[in-house]
Amino acid sequence: MSHAFKVNDLTWLHDPVNMLAIKDILLGKLIMPLIDLSRTIEHRTPAHPSHPPVIMTVWNDHNEIKKAGKTSFSSKSLSLSLSDHSTTHVDAPCHFNPAKDAPSIDEVPLEDFYTEAICLDLSNAPLKHQITVYEMEQALGKSGQEIKPRDTVLIYMAVNERLFGKPEYLHDFPGLHVDAVHWLADKGIIMFGVEAISPAPEGEPNFKAHMACAERGITHMEGLMNLDQLIDKGRFQFIGFPLKIKGGTGSPIRAVAVV
Repeated sequence: MSHAFKVNDLTWLHDPVNMLAIKDILLGKLIMPLIDLSRTIEHRTPAHPSHPPVIMTVWNDHNEIKKAGKTSFSSKSLSLSLSDHSTTHVDAPCHFNPAKDAPSIDEVPLEDFYTEAICLDLSNAPLKHQITVYEMEQALGKSGQEIKPRDTVLIYMAVNERLFGKPEYLHDFPGLHVDAVHWLADKGIIMFGVEAISPAPEGEPNFKAHMACAERGITHMEGLMNLDQLIDKGRFQFIGFPLKIKGGTGSPIRAVAVV
């Protein structure tokens, strides 16, 4: 049976086989599990020392009764002050690329934030350790996956289990050696993501990793959560759309894995 059809010809809808296929597709999308990979945005949540903190205040609340004509009502809203690199966020190319034509976050194609992805298990990495190319290759081999062009690669280092909520969260995290950043870029990825506040350990390694991203035309996410839930899941769909911040050097995202 041919499944070809014309745009204006809806007779194919009367075919029970086609209708069952549509039903399966729709139900599959509705029940497809989502894993939230984002940190909660809250007052004074841990932030990188080089960025301003998150400040949340009540702008108005239900204690204030308002009137519009003869109608009385109340409403509540919050005021937010935060960096474009707060909590779970993605960096824009212009963050570390000084070129005048380096894209800001509102100029990066949305397609870059809706990609296929894999998650590598580097949870045995010691604190403050720079993960090497060899260690990345071993983790990739163990996963049974391959890195394809335009993939997003998430890297689970058990940072949150070991450090989140402690002062050390801002300083003792492991991350990628700059050579591992180039290794990912060589494979044609769109971006990679880590749980820590930086892609590489604190100090010079961090800035070298950022500069490598700028040099190679890739980017990365920081502050991810729940990456442990993606180990052994194989390939999945990653979604992490940024806010449309004019001239933004990054943006908070609601990162989600569709598994």
